[in-house]
Amino acid sequence: MLVADYASEAADAVAGEVGESARPFAADVTDPEACVAMVEAAVDAYGRLDVAVNNAGISPAALVRLADVDVADWRRVVATNLDGVFYSLRAEIPALLAGGGGSIVNMASIYGVVARVGVAAYTAAKHGVVGLTRTAAVEYGRDGIRVNAVGPATTETPLTRAVIAAQHEEIVAKLPIGRVAVPEDVAPLVVFLASDAAAFCTGGWYAVDGGWTAQ
Repeated sequence: MLVADYASEAADAVAGEVGESARPFAADVTDPEACVAMVEAAVDAYGRLDVAVNNAGISPAALVRLADVDVADWRRVVATNLDGVFYSLRAEIPALLAGGGGSIVNMASIYGVVARVGVAAYTAAKHGVVGLTRTAAVEYGRDGIRVNAVGPATTETPLTRAVIAAQHEEIVAKLPIGRVAVPEDVAPLVVFLASDAAAFCTGGWYAVDGGWTAQ
C-alpha cells in the first residue's frame, strides 16, 4: 500500500501504523504532475495498481454565504477537493487499465448531494466529485474499472474537531443516530467498495451519514 499525503510526516505516520508493506509518499494533489508521480511510485513499488482511494480534502476558511466567499478561498477548496480528485483519476485510470481493471473509491460527502449554508465551495466541489465518479464509472465500466463515492456526514477527524466542538448540538440535532461519525464508521464501506465483494457496484454514491439525508 502506498500512503500519500501532502505532509510527509503524516504519510510516514500512517505507513508506520499499517506496517512494513506500506510505503509513504508526499504528494500535493492540486499538482497534476505530483499525482502522476504518486501513481508511478505505487506501480514501481508493487508492480501494478489495483485499488485507489482518493481521500484528500480541506474545509473553507470560514462559514460565509455564497456572495461573500473569498475568491482565493474558493480556489483553494476546489483545487484540493475537486481538481485533486480529477488529477488523481486521470493518473490512476491508465495504471488500472494496464493491470486489467480495478476499483477506485472517491471520498465525497453528504454535501455531494445536499447543501449547507456557508460552505458553497465545499458543496460545489463535493457535488463535482459525485459527477466525476459517475462519469468515470460509465466510461470505464467495460474496461473492468469500478468507481464509487462515499458520502459521510460530519466525521470526527483532526480537520473537523474544532468545528464539531463549536457546533456539536447543531450537528447532532441533524443526525437521527444521535452522534457524529468516527473514521471507523466510514472505513468498512470503503474497504467493501474496494474489494471484489462489491463486483457489481459502480457509479454509486453511498451514504454513511447516520440518517442525515433520509430526512
